[in-house]
Order: sequence, then structure tokens, then C-alpha cells
Amino acid sequence: MLLVDLDAQACLTFSLGIDPDEVKLSINEVLVGRGVSARDVIVTCEDGFDLIPSTIELAGAEAQLLPRPGREYVLRSALEPVRGDYDVILVDCSPSLGVLTLNALTASQGLIIPMVCEMLSHRGVGQLLDTVADVQSILNPELEVYGILPTLYDGRSNHTRAVLADVGERYGMPVLSPPIPKTVRFAEAPAVGRSILTTSRNSKGAQAYRDVAASLLPRL
Repeated sequence: MLLVDLDAQACLTFSLGIDPDEVKLSINEVLVGRGVSARDVIVTCEDGFDLIPSTIELAGAEAQLLPRPGREYVLRSALEPVRGDYDVILVDCSPSLGVLTLNALTASQGLIIPMVCEMLSHRGVGQLLDTVADVQSILNPELEVYGILPTLYDGRSNHTRAVLADVGERYGMPVLSPPIPKTVRFAEAPAVGRSILTTSRNSKGAQAYRDVAASLLPRL
């Protein structure tokens, strides 16, 4: 598996034990055309998968990509040489709907929409789906929405249960299950630079992610 951190905050990079401030080559250099290929920046993580890291410099990539012809296809072209090396390439995006997110949607076969079970996140799903519809009609007709992934789920909260019950019906989207429960184990894992599947593999959160992954594997 290859993970691509496409967020300038580099939370994925940091969470996997890599200090973004120490990264010399990242996804930024790949996208802005500095003669750096995706293969040049791949690092292997302790959990056994590969990562294309991010740094804060990625925040300026959107401005550099805007004047380029075919700017929405830059990530797709960059990943093409390494696609055959991996069973799955997972791209982690920021919540914004800018050029980088359009690049991710254009490069992808499928989309998983993580959604905190709160009303403001619920509203954000509708905005994202409008963008997805445009991408499907213009840039990537093969893009499929695999479903909405509820996160930080607290079954004791009436509000959380109401949001979860409404979101699938409102948008006509599959809701992946089980919902990912709210647990402090998720906050603890990045502190040691590992995933929850390593730091707390028997926790409810880790098991929920394994169950969701198992349900998605036949579609990949």
C-alpha cells in the first residue's frame, strides 16, 4: 500500500513518525515540476507501507498549479509510473475543495468521505458531492463514491445518532459500517508515530477500521 499525504498540514506524515520539518523531498516537489518523480520521494514506514510525505510548502502549490494547462491531471500523471507497484494507493486530502482536491479526485478510482457525526460536517458532505458530480462529468467519469465513513461516533449521543441516520438517506450515498467510534486511542497513536492498528490493535476503533477495510477490498 502507498499513502499519499496531500494536505499541507502534513498530519498523516507526522502521525506515521516522520517529522515534516525534516523532509527534504515531498509531494510538493513532485507536483510543481522540479524534476522530482513520485518514486524519488517515497519513504517506507515502520507499519509496513510506503508514504509520499507532505510539508507546509504544499500550501503554495495551488497557486503554482493554477496557471498550468491540465492542472487537474498533475497528480494522476505523477502517480502513473508507480501504480503497478502497489495493490492500493490511498490519497489523504485536506477538507478544502481547491486544486489539490480536484487533482486527487481526478486521479482516483474511488472516494471515501470521512464525516464526523456532527451537523457542520453533514453540511460539508453536500458541498463535496457537488464538486464530485462536476469531476465525474468533466474530468474523471470513472470516479465512484464508495461511501460516507462516519467517524468520532458516540452512540450515547442523540445528536450523533440523528446525524448518522439522516446522512445516507439525504444524499443517497452508502454509509460504510461499522461507524468508527470515538476513543482516546486515536489521539495516542500519532504520539508514537504509528497507526492504531499497531498501538492498540485490539481496540474497538482498530477493529472498526479493519471491518470497513474488509468490506471495501472486493471493490478495489
